Amino acid sequence: MDPRKNPYAPGAGTKPPALVGRDKQIESFDILLERLENGHVEQSMIVTGLRGVGKTVLLDVFREKAESRDWATVEWEVEKTAAFAPKMAAHVRRALLQIAPKAKWTDRVLRAASVLKSFTVTFNPDGAMTAGLDIDALAGSGDSGALPEDLTDLFVAIGEAAQDRGVGVVFLIDEIQFLRPADLEALIVALHKCTRRSLPITLVGAGLPQIPRLAGEAKSYSERLFRFPQIAELNASDARDALVLPARDLGVELEADAIAFMVSYTQGYPYFLQEYGRIVWDETSVSSVTLGDVRSVLPLVEAGLDESFFRVRVERTTELELRYLYAMAELGPQPHRASEVARRIQRTVEQAGPLRSRLIDKGLLYTPGHGYAAFTVPQFDRYMLRCHTELGELPPRGAATASA
Repeated sequence: MDPRKNPYAPGAGTKPPALVGRDKQIESFDILLERLENGHVEQSMIVTGLRGVGKTVLLDVFREKAESRDWATVEWEVEKTAAFAPKMAAHVRRALLQIAPKAKWTDRVLRAASVLKSFTVTFNPDGAMTAGLDIDALAGSGDSGALPEDLTDLFVAIGEAAQDRGVGVVFLIDEIQFLRPADLEALIVALHKCTRRSLPITLVGAGLPQIPRLAGEAKSYSERLFRFPQIAELNASDARDALVLPARDLGVELEADAIAFMVSYTQGYPYFLQEYGRIVWDETSVSSVTLGDVRSVLPLVEAGLDESFFRVRVERTTELELRYLYAMAELGPQPHRASEVARRIQRTVEQAGPLRSRLIDKGLLYTPGHGYAAFTVPQFDRYMLRCHTELGELPPRGAATASA
């Protein structure tokens, strides 16, 4: 079929042609905004899940919905190397200018701009983030040098400015698990004060499954400040719709057993469904797709997933880290005890601990429970066993343990 008309979209954070199985989360976001608009208190939201389940897609849908209600929206994908406070200053500046253009600033908006100037000068002395605002810093607010206090001053000021203009502010933060603990704590403290004052400012994040634990460790009351909806693979019906509806809109039918095979192989994971659909479309010449068609392109599907989804995630790993991942893959896709994996690579738990920690820092593993680790990427065990068979030969006992 014509690849120029291919409806499937297996990109990073790309909205699929048929967004299915996420109605509950979207409705929750609508309720969140409406309650804040009406002066009610409502928990912020951090969507959690493995890679490729559509967390970033949901954030984009949330942004569209917020903008349709005239809310100021700020998008941010966290990078571990970026300084938090200057980044936050830049995002608040963007929100401030969305709340109102300078020509229509009220006293509340002017005050928010002054607090932003104080915060920026404190944490980014060159003042670049407030260029063009032409306003003096507000002494005694946002300038203590203590991030939790100053960020709280800034959030309260921007929340009051939004309230004064009859709008709201939503921070849409992706990869939120990469925030440093101190930065996450400051964010939680600032948001908590806004919630206590019923200000129309909220945070909607997306992150890996460990973020509820990280938030709880940062501030014990975070479980009352946030809801942590978890999204995972689609059920069989929704997975079927994700494949069938885009093709049907273009006059292409997938036979029932072909659909069943694709759903079974992908286990309903949204990114895998889109990749399988894309390749089936490009490689099939007729408008009725059979089981034979989808079976025949399976090697291409696996090669496509290896190249676009899996391999990029291990490019920065060392040989010993890869060996750790391979040992986990041999044990299966479920979470595994650190002691089991260490034994398999012929090391003690203490020797293997730094490997495990680095893999968590790199976003390849997370800890679903004390002493356990699991892959953050679905079907990662399949990839490791398929593409790194050379790691199956373990070193002799005691070899190279010093480098672990």
